[in-house]
Amino acid sequence: MSSSSIVARNISVEFPIYENSHRSLKKAVLNLTTGGRIGQDAGRHAIVKAIDDLSFSFTEGDRVGLVGHNGSGKTTLLRTLSGVYAPVRGELKVHGKIASLLDVSMGLDPDATGFENIYLRGILDGLKPARIRSKIDEIADFSELGDYLNLPVRTYSSGMMLRLAFAISTSVEADILIMDEWLSVGDAEFSIKAAERLESLVGKASVLVVASHDPSLVARVCNRKISMEHGRMIADEPVVPPAESEGPVVSHTAQLPH
Repeated sequence: MSSSSIVARNISVEFPIYENSHRSLKKAVLNLTTGGRIGQDAGRHAIVKAIDDLSFSFTEGDRVGLVGHNGSGKTTLLRTLSGVYAPVRGELKVHGKIASLLDVSMGLDPDATGFENIYLRGILDGLKPARIRSKIDEIADFSELGDYLNLPVRTYSSGMMLRLAFAISTSVEADILIMDEWLSVGDAEFSIKAAERLESLVGKASVLVVASHDPSLVARVCNRKISMEHGRMIADEPVVPPAESEGPVVSHTAQLPH
């Protein structure tokens, strides 16, 4: 079995920007009455280069921290690595099973029960029914939701929904772990348990790629730091271990957005 890796060669991700006027009812009526002449400019829209000609290689043992201001391209790159976006140019090769913790609550069906959502997410992750069944008890116990798992998710509080989503998302075994900030879920007691599970998941992964605004987190977790700006990599450097850096390193967890 080959080692886990991510190799990118000159990849770019672009998004077209369409003016709202092209979609408006007024525009549609004018197009009908003028033979569509006003709509001739629809194809000449602006293009935003979210990822601009990136080349890199992440191999087994890499713990990569992506840093940069908002809009620098970190989240777009994570979504590209996870398969959400496809590069419009270049080549991206991924070897190994990916677990993406970009939005753990994405994909939950509010009308389905907690147990049904466990099955749905497992199917979306490519798991066979027998494998999903083998995980149900462990996921249920970790979520601490009890009989609520028999109720539709729309009856859950936001905290309960995040508990279920976190329990499902972190029950996977993966070679490559993709994260957007460090996740913290629930009250103080549950948050400690969630942090321990996340640490275990990170420790088992062959490759970790995490975006963060927290320098102390990158120093504690990562061995490599990539700085991004306007969709490009401006630096790729090793991380100084906390013991060798100046001053104490304070562990920090970013609250998962509701």
